[in-house]
Amino acid sequence: MTYSDPARITIYGCCPDEAVLFRELAPRFGVTPITTDAPVSEANSELASGSRCISVSHKTRITNATLLALGRAGVLYISTRSIGYNHIDVEYADSLGISVENVSYSPDSVADYTLMLMLMALRDAKSIIRRADMHDYRLGEVRGKELRDLTVGVIGTGRIGVAVMDRLRGFGCRILAHDNRPETAADYVSLDELLQRSDMVTLHAPLNADTHHLLNRRRLEQMKHGALIVNTARGALIDTEALVQVVESGWLGGAALDVIEGEEGIFYADCRNKPIDSKSLLRLQELPNVLVSPHTAYYTDHALSDTVENSLANCLTFESRNQHG
Repeated sequence: MTYSDPARITIYGCCPDEAVLFRELAPRFGVTPITTDAPVSEANSELASGSRCISVSHKTRITNATLLALGRAGVLYISTRSIGYNHIDVEYADSLGISVENVSYSPDSVADYTLMLMLMALRDAKSIIRRADMHDYRLGEVRGKELRDLTVGVIGTGRIGVAVMDRLRGFGCRILAHDNRPETAADYVSLDELLQRSDMVTLHAPLNADTHHLLNRRRLEQMKHGALIVNTARGALIDTEALVQVVESGWLGGAALDVIEGEEGIFYADCRNKPIDSKSLLRLQELPNVLVSPHTAYYTDHALSDTVENSLANCLTFESRNQHG
């Protein structure tokens, strides 16, 4: 049996700015953080020996073989520094006696970024900035639109979706909402009706078996001609190949994407001098009416501090429950 120290937490995939925060906050919680920038894997699972609790990043998928190795190392709890769980097989972890929980962080980080992408898409910012960088200062062929004249559909009304709607109300636009479990004051409609009526659709739903390719080709073609899509949630909510085809056909007006299906191993890496395998990503980046950013909407000072603090707090809460039965 591996001896476990309740004050010892192993933190995987810890980037430098997170490491600074963990070192600053750990004494307040009375814990010893063991940090590594390497993502958790079967090969480095022994780093967790002596830790019942570990903290992991969302940037790399955690295989079932890794979960099995962690269980053998004595890990009983995984805090993922993310809202989504789609990089972990939670049911398999549970079968091994490992609990998995997410963290909460400021929804304002993603909500602010979502509004920025919306406005950039509406004003054709990608083409404008590219032309200005080439010293072409003529007005483009595409005139901008104003949010107050549009209907915006919000899919997913959790904390982030609600924060986005709060911001949109200040612009005076019409807001439609869709969620399988509506829990806030909003004009809720069916998904089909939202897609048919919205000039812009923004995604804030979790990724699971039910929402994978929520926007498939049929639903993308169901949207209004010239409509825009914004996605700051998870890439696989959209069938990316279908999105490329529907945008190329001219049916949709464009997209602003902070997440892309198959982004793992590409986003968060310096790919300037190596080939990118994702043909869909490369094609989307070529299109003048598609904005792509590397899963950065959550990345603010406030949200990162929340993430680190809440990951430590979650581990200590688990330890407290464990000690008291």
